[in-house]
Amino acid sequence: MDLTILYRGPLASCDYDCPYCPFAKRRDSREQLTADREALARFAGWAADRHGDRLSLLFTPWGEGLTRSWYRRTLAELSRLPHVKRVAVQTNLSHRTAWVEHADPRTLALWTTYHPGQVGHDRFLGKCRELDARAVRYSVGVVGDPQHLEAARRMRAALPDHVYLWINAQEGRGYTDAEAEQWTALDPLFDYSRRPHASAGRPCRTGESVVSVDGEGTVRRCHFVKEPLGNLYDGSYRAALRPRPCPLAVCDCHIGYVHLESLPLYDVFAGGVLERIPQAWPERRPGGLPVVSAAAGGLPRPAS
Repeated sequence: MDLTILYRGPLASCDYDCPYCPFAKRRDSREQLTADREALARFAGWAADRHGDRLSLLFTPWGEGLTRSWYRRTLAELSRLPHVKRVAVQTNLSHRTAWVEHADPRTLALWTTYHPGQVGHDRFLGKCRELDARAVRYSVGVVGDPQHLEAARRMRAALPDHVYLWINAQEGRGYTDAEAEQWTALDPLFDYSRRPHASAGRPCRTGESVVSVDGEGTVRRCHFVKEPLGNLYDGSYRAALRPRPCPLAVCDCHIGYVHLESLPLYDVFAGGVLERIPQAWPERRPGGLPVVSAAAGGLPRPAS
């Protein structure tokens, strides 16, 4: 069985203080960190034993996982398993990068986010160059806060052409067409993030080939639908895997709507769904801005 799992354990602490994040500068107690480490070890042990399955794993902690040694070690170990197709993690890239030398770069990938208010341009760019030197796949993202537009432009100009820079629409912000154009000049797929996607009754891969798992092993179709499908560790979830329509009115988060079958994003991100890297990236036009090419499979804009 091919199965994509989004894992989110109890870790909620972060070393950054982003004003748009409820977990900014949150500290976990020693007991909470121990519980998170034990939960991750249990999940990794389960994944290591699934020799008959093909697994793709995305770690989406509420906090910053890669400042913790157990996340770095676990990702490196999982990346070397022959039945793991991809292991990826969302990260602010504040950690040291030497650990990736212990991982298989053909399997490991990082979904990184640049927070201009929290880290200097040169420091973040230096981490990206370290990943490039170690041949690790990664994308870079920025939250579409108008205060960060110039920083995002500067980062796009400095990043290598092969690195995709995505823009997440800022939660609760409505963008005028003129504002959206500025962000789309950096990320040709920004329109997918700009507006929530109608999802009620529409087919979605979650609950069939994609699931989310929490630290206790509770399996749900995704992070946003709370109904449990069973438990990972007793195997009860397997009988619940089947095609099913989305029960929510809209889906407005990339890790959710990327799996909607009504959107073309599995084709757009073919081979890079978990790390958010488009399959056709990059094609460039003079001036350094990305260009869409239908002949290359394209980076289609969402239907209005």
